[in-house]
Amino acid sequence: MSELKSWILIIIVAFALSFLIRAYVVQPYRVEMTSMLDTLYPDDLVIVDKISYRFRIPKRGEVVVFVPPDDITSKYIKRVIGLPGETISIRNGKVYINGGLLNEPYVNSPTFPDLSEVNVPEGCIFVMGDNRSVSYDSRRFGPIKVDSIVGRALFVYWPFTHLENLCAYSE
Repeated sequence: MSELKSWILIIIVAFALSFLIRAYVVQPYRVEMTSMLDTLYPDDLVIVDKISYRFRIPKRGEVVVFVPPDDITSKYIKRVIGLPGETISIRNGKVYINGGLLNEPYVNSPTFPDLSEVNVPEGCIFVMGDNRSVSYDSRRFGPIKVDSIVGRALFVYWPFTHLENLCAYSE
């Protein structure tokens, strides 16, 4: 009987640890849309780090999962483009930060439409999808609050044919 109690205790501890890890440390996220092509594809599974932003603000180029301001029942995945205090604009298909051209090797097509200057408030970031022609992002709903971020996408772990490090373009 004591061996049965030991197994039950082990199972309970394992479930409790997995719940705590998923709630506070890392969790999987399934990509649902095409707004991050060619970096992420629908049905890709990524690991999301939920701890980093408790100690620092996001960096430009990081891919984040967040709750959008206009739909609190959803979670979106986009790339950080603008940081607090910066001015973002789009002219002739190119993104500018504080007047300087942003190098975006992860984008394969021009960014349209043009966007006049948007100031990113303190406590917020400006996000865009890599597939700019279909991405519903900060160009439409504005900068997002940092506290709406679920976490930082670290890498694609499924499918195995598309394993990818998503931290390669962060500054």
